Amino acid sequence: MLFRSIKRDVVRIQSVRSRVEANNFGYIRITTFNEQTDAGLKRAIETIKKDVGANLKGYIIDLRNNPGGLLDQAVAVSDAFLEKGEIVSTRGRRTDDATRYNAKAGDLTDGLPLVVLINAGSASASEIVAGALQDHKRATILGTRSFGKGSVQTIIPLGQNNGALRLTTARYYTPSGRSIQAKGIDPDVIVLQDVPDELKGRDETKGEAALKGHLKNGEEEKGGSQAYVPPDPAKDKQLIAATELLRGTKKASNFTQPEKKAN
Repeated sequence: MLFRSIKRDVVRIQSVRSRVEANNFGYIRITTFNEQTDAGLKRAIETIKKDVGANLKGYIIDLRNNPGGLLDQAVAVSDAFLEKGEIVSTRGRRTDDATRYNAKAGDLTDGLPLVVLINAGSASASEIVAGALQDHKRATILGTRSFGKGSVQTIIPLGQNNGALRLTTARYYTPSGRSIQAKGIDPDVIVLQDVPDELKGRDETKGEAALKGHLKNGEEEKGGSQAYVPPDPAKDKQLIAATELLRGTKKASNFTQPEKKAN
């Protein structure tokens, strides 16, 4: 019998990838918000600046199908594009049970135009970033409605060897006071993808509002939007629309379409 040694190591997920799009736009894809996301974003911005130079015209931040992750990383990513102001707040049942997170001075992108891509697979930390940049009018949010995961969970230890209890203790609110829970972030510009016939009917996500036992949020809950992203960038209508917006060759009104709702 043949035995081979296996080395145990920490698997690090690369959460940020970047490239230059259409010669003078930076494209940054964030797949999750882990411990390396903030540092990865800073490296991506530095690399794009170096590669493009003075011809850099703007950035596309792709948060599509990003399920979220660490709150501090969502705050750090938002802060990278803001000079000041609130990023997100958490509020519990009591009026005094609130925490606010604010931006520090210093926009790493020097105020260049931003387009943020979201869809039904964008949740939690992704929605915090999109909501903050939208409320501060720092970015145009493009795509389809996000998932609507706007609740805060707290882990309460139950003593040695007794496990822990996970409780929902608060909700996330955007700078303007919008609750994300079961409502999501509505894009400024709605752009639907062309879905292959074999995927039709499976290209949409019902969202937080459709989950059994979800935390209710009034009568205006929303759910259901498209989550499909074409593997070929040349067929990615949302990416193409983002590039055209940044170029100024088309306006937002040229793209907005009625959004379909999942059954």
